[in-house]
Parts: sequence; C-alpha cells; structure tokens
Amino acid sequence: MSNSTDSTLIPLPSADRLDVVAGLRDALLGASFTADGLLELLGAPAYTALARSETVPALRATRGDTPLETLVRLFLLQQPVPHARVAGVLPVEACLESGWLVRAGGDEVAATVDVRPFGGPDGEDWFIVSDLGCAVGGAGGIGGRGRQADDAVVLGVGGASTTLAGITVRTPVRSALDLGTGSGIQALHASRHATRVTATDLNPRALHITALTLALSGAPAADLREGSLFDPVRDDETYDLIVSNPPFVISPGARLTYRDGGMGGDDLCRTLVQQSGQRLNEGGFAQFLANWQHVEGEDWQDRLRSWVPRGCDAWIVQREVQDVTQYAELWLRDAGDHRSDPVEYQARYDAWLDEFEARKVKAVGFGWITLRRTAAEPSVTVEEWPHSVEQPLGDTIRAHFDRLDYLREHDDAALLAGHFRLAAEIVQEQVGLPGAEDPEHVVLRQHRGMRRATKVDTVGAGFAGVCDGSLSAGRILDAIAQLVGEDPVLLRDRTPAQIRLLVEQGFLEPQR
Repeated sequence: MSNSTDSTLIPLPSADRLDVVAGLRDALLGASFTADGLLELLGAPAYTALARSETVPALRATRGDTPLETLVRLFLLQQPVPHARVAGVLPVEACLESGWLVRAGGDEVAATVDVRPFGGPDGEDWFIVSDLGCAVGGAGGIGGRGRQADDAVVLGVGGASTTLAGITVRTPVRSALDLGTGSGIQALHASRHATRVTATDLNPRALHITALTLALSGAPAADLREGSLFDPVRDDETYDLIVSNPPFVISPGARLTYRDGGMGGDDLCRTLVQQSGQRLNEGGFAQFLANWQHVEGEDWQDRLRSWVPRGCDAWIVQREVQDVTQYAELWLRDAGDHRSDPVEYQARYDAWLDEFEARKVKAVGFGWITLRRTAAEPSVTVEEWPHSVEQPLGDTIRAHFDRLDYLREHDDAALLAGHFRLAAEIVQEQVGLPGAEDPEHVVLRQHRGMRRATKVDTVGAGFAGVCDGSLSAGRILDAIAQLVGEDPVLLRDRTPAQIRLLVEQGFLEPQR
C-alpha cells in the first residue's frame, strides 16, 4: 500500500501548539459545541440528517449569529465565516497562526479540518478531527470530491468505528494497541482505561490527526508509529488489548487506502487475526471488525476457524452477508462512482465482479472477531447473529469468555454441584397452536446484551425458572424429577448438556 501524501490536501494544524489546542477546546466548550449542544440547536431531524451526509437542514438551522451557530458552520459544515464573528468566539489569530483556520478571501476565514463533537461513554466531551468533508456522514461519496479521496484522506467517525468501540472490552489494562488508528477514535476510548496507548497507521496524516483528536479532547498523548499492520511493533512488545477497524473492504486494487487494504481477497483480515495472537499478553483481548469471503464449495465458518492463532480463544460473529452484486454496489456508492461517467461506472462494476468470479466468491460476510490469549485448551465459537443487539457489548463479551473459563473448569459432576442464577431480563415464551394443552416448544429470550433466544424443553424451562443461586443444580433436578415422575439419575445424566448451553449463551450465571 502506498503511504504518499497528496499535495492537494490542505496542510494540517500544528499538533505541537498545545497552548492553542487548550484555548480552542475551552472556546468550543464555552459555546456548547458538544454532542448535546448540537442536538439542542439543530433538533433531531437535522442532527440525524448529518449522518446521511445531508447538510441542508443543518445549514437552515444555523442561519443566526450565535457562537454555537458560528462554530457549527465553521467546523462541521465547512462554511466560510466572517473574521469578526469568529473572533468573538475563538482565539482566531492563534488558530490562523497554528493552522486550524485559513483566510478564505475577503473578510472570511475557513476551517482546515472537520471537527465533530463526540460524547464519550461517561459523558466526556470529545472532538474527533478528520479531513474536510469526512466527519459528516462518514465516507459517503468521498470519492466524488476530487483527488482528496486518495490514499491520504482521513475519515471521521462512522458506524463501523462506533460498533468497534461498543464491543471492545473495557477493563483497566497496562497497554493497548490501536492498529490503523485513522482519526484516533479507538485510541481515544482506550486512553480511558489503558496506562499506555500505542496507535499505528500506514498514513502519516492519520497519525497527525490522531494527535489532534487526543489533544483537542483533553486526552493523554499516545505513542504514534507509522507502518502497516504489526510492522511498527517491536518483536518484544506485547499488549493487553489490541483493537483495529482495518481497511477490510474486498475490492479489485487499492484505490482508497482508508478502506481497501491492498491485499487480495480477505488476506488482510486473515493476516491481522493470525499475527495478533503472538502480540497478546496472557488473558489479553484482540478485537477487530472484518470482512470475509464466502467461497463456493467451502464452509465460511471453517474458513474463519482457520484464521484463529494458536493459544487463543475466539468468538466470531457474522452480523451480515451480502451477495457480490450488493457488496460491489455498496462500495462503489461509497466511493461516489455512481455519480461518475456511466461507462466508467460500468467498467468498475465489471472489475469487481471479475475479481469475485476469479476467486469463486459468492458472497461477503461482515462481523466481529474477538480473540483472547489463554493457556488452556482454546475454544473457538463461530456463529451467525444478524439480529439486534444492545450496545455497548464490551461487558457482554468479557462475560462470554469468563463463562468459557467456568465451563472448562467444571465437568458434569462439578456442574451439578454448582449454583446458578437466571440472568436479568430473561422472559419465557410458549409457542404452540391456540387451544393446545401443551406448547410445541418453550423459548427463553434475553432482553439485554446479545438478545439471544433459545429453545428449551420443559425440564430446561423449569430448571432455569427456579435458579436463584440458593440450590445446587443437582438438587433442583432431583426436585423436578420428583414432580414429573422421572428417574433422578437419568435426569442428572441427560441435563448437563442443556445447562452448559444455557451458561454458554448467558441465560444462566454461575455463582462462584
């Protein structure tokens, strides 16, 4: 992948003038240029329209001259604003000198970067810096904006960024690695619970912007390193947490480095996953977003299992699958190619389908990959779960691996001696024909976390319903056996597998 910087890109503000950054942050906060402040000013319809790259409602809502309206037009909508108006809100001369603003002709000034207010998980007021045109609506159509869309462009926060932030395990750690940091959103989150944060990127412009994001958000500086994948990491360095929202798009060529990794097919994601195991400390987590190919004659789950490095537990969740035509159209639109010359668009569409045909790819999956370094016999779970979930899921994912440890440590006899509690907000549904004496089956459904649903028999439903931690599993089964007139020994023999499933999926919580 090339790491050259296009000379047509606007020079970035200085990352060294911390006094200017601090003054700018104070001014932004003083004017309520925050996520909450934007929502109150713009209203929900205009605010959500920004995520769709539609700026007209926000432009209409900022026709006044209040400090907040001035800042929205300047930093979020990239409109030139009269110098005198900006001077009443910002330290304008210092911002001009350090490169946050430039003179736009006449008596106006303009921003050199997007600045998007972002609410942190504990109410922090953060600011995500990105290249012009890349904060509002993410990547949508960036490819239609001229040469700025080349390999040097740095996007703001999109849906993938917030998804990864939401699934990341947030326990206190000594060291965290944000691989392919982009605008720095993952490094910013990691700074809350990691003593040391290292952020890498192939694009030096991204490292500069990450430094701006961290400084403007009032977060500690990170150790910033240039290079691809694990190249910037020394051989003796390991981490407690590795996160990456890599350029996972499977495309012919590497036109847009922010999304196209430059390796064939899904090799970049495979390489990232396979190389991460040796970089993790014992008990450490590596968490990624990824795309993977569904190849004719191959089980996609087996493909992903082959990626998992030795010595790591894995939980891989496929969230979505698109056929190759849907996938190609999605990313052609992302690059703005649908607005190009029809002949050129058709040629690019053909190139995508030629690539997939040559690789015998029939569809592409998208999802999450979580690894955990373990000294035990590894457990690998690959599943499809396209249904709605409750973000953030970091605690849910950590609990999944905690339950794996419990199940590994307890054979059936120990399981029956254990005590369990029904997880919060579990409901029971009975499914069957109207008027039938007994249901065809019983479903337990979660209303938190993964929001799973699982079928159970009457014994399983009865068992789960009385699990309050007071009685051992064996004693509960003995009582059920007496109620239903079944041999308690046989019931004890056949039920542990069902208990294991309910524990694994989070319906039952072991009481240690």
